Amino acid sequence: MEPILLYGVPAGSSMGLVAAFERLGQPYRLCRVDMLTEMKNDAYTRINGRQETPVLITDEGKVLTETMAIAAWLEARDRQRRISFDPRSPEADRMHQLMAFVNTGFTAAFTPLWAAYEMESAEPELKATLRDFGRKAVAERHDRLEAMISNTDFLVGDRLTLADTTLIGVARWAEFHQAVDGAAYPRLAALRRRIESDPDVRYAQAIEDGEKPAGSGACLGHIPLAEVIERFGA
Repeated sequence: MEPILLYGVPAGSSMGLVAAFERLGQPYRLCRVDMLTEMKNDAYTRINGRQETPVLITDEGKVLTETMAIAAWLEARDRQRRISFDPRSPEADRMHQLMAFVNTGFTAAFTPLWAAYEMESAEPELKATLRDFGRKAVAERHDRLEAMISNTDFLVGDRLTLADTTLIGVARWAEFHQAVDGAAYPRLAALRRRIESDPDVRYAQAIEDGEKPAGSGACLGHIPLAEVIERFGA
């Protein structure tokens, strides 16, 4: 069977993984998950007990969760090195370093902002405190990432890799939450423009927007979430 990537909408971090699958060019399918209505229930727990996306149903029918684990799964199958580098090369080391930073501290900095966003009945003072703390954390992580970006077209060298796809799904959260002034981070802003103009990233964005773009042909279509849960849920 073809692997199935469960990606979250709206503005899920997994958008970048859709781009990575498309760049890899091997057959895959997608499953769309509305994170506001379909993810926080017992049915979805059968697929991922943490009620999160992304989730990968592998070509062996196994459930694999967590962005870094799915990225490693893709890297191991990237024999033509379309989205990665030769193992144990300096480029691979830097790619892994940047992916780890983005997936841990950079992503986690947004947690207070998401918590405030999802609270419906919390006291205004609590929401304000969370937003203030979150914006400070996001700004600090933006400062660090800005310093890590080198004078290359992408995070590692002159082509899109897993480091860039890991970043792009999360980086847009800064605008969503109005957390920082993007102009204060010119290197990151320029990098994001290059990543977002990549054809595979544009394809992934269009998929997230509910469009039906003409991609490489590697994507064999969508499978309904209910079917995925029925077939592969615990």
